[in-house]
Amino acid sequence: MKIAYVVYPDFTALDLVGPYEVISRWPGAEIHFLSSASGPVRTDCGLTVLPTDTPETLTDPDLIVVLGSGNPLPVLEDRVLLDWLAATAPSCHWTASVCTGAGLYAAAGLLEGKKTSTHWGFRDVVKAYGVEVVPERVVWQGNHISAAGVSAGIDMALTLTERVHGADLARALQLVIEYDPRPPFDSGSLEKADADTKRLAMQVLTDYQPRMKVAQMGRAIMGARIGRVRRGLAGRRSASAEPIRQ
Repeated sequence: MKIAYVVYPDFTALDLVGPYEVISRWPGAEIHFLSSASGPVRTDCGLTVLPTDTPETLTDPDLIVVLGSGNPLPVLEDRVLLDWLAATAPSCHWTASVCTGAGLYAAAGLLEGKKTSTHWGFRDVVKAYGVEVVPERVVWQGNHISAAGVSAGIDMALTLTERVHGADLARALQLVIEYDPRPPFDSGSLEKADADTKRLAMQVLTDYQPRMKVAQMGRAIMGARIGRVRRGLAGRRSASAEPIRQ
């Protein structure tokens, strides 16, 4: 199976490494790291990944995994990646997102009217694309699977393994990576965290520049909504221009 991990500047390392440690062990897995341009790609915390492919060299993956980012807005303007997703994802056997990676599928027009999970801090942006965002760790929608923030990518990969290769292999791979989480604090989701923890987490996410980042999020949400309206109007104009068949 040909597997494409979509990487881009400022993606989050664990969004890649978590699923990679599971999916790369599938029988016959052929791993590709795809970026909109050649050359090293740095994560949001400085780790560097060297892509193996660009959209021109990889047109027929069986599985696409789109990663999230601590700086998730700039990639939503990457027309090379968005056009590749729009053209390639519909013919894949499986598609997947981790964290804010759901935003790329949404921006490519692949999730409108569907549901997804994403990082709690990015829910409003994804909703603005006409997507139902649910506060679940892993969500199936047809042949598409999405995960909540960062570490949820491991759960996504194991769940996908069960669907593709069966529960026996999924259990075995969970043991191989010794994935037996016992977190020291019960604050790993927005619904569980107290108010002080939420405030500090938001400060971390915004790099202690909340006004600037909130403004950027607001513009992204407005842009997504305007884009939906334009697509809707274009669709209605196209429908009204079709000749009436007798």
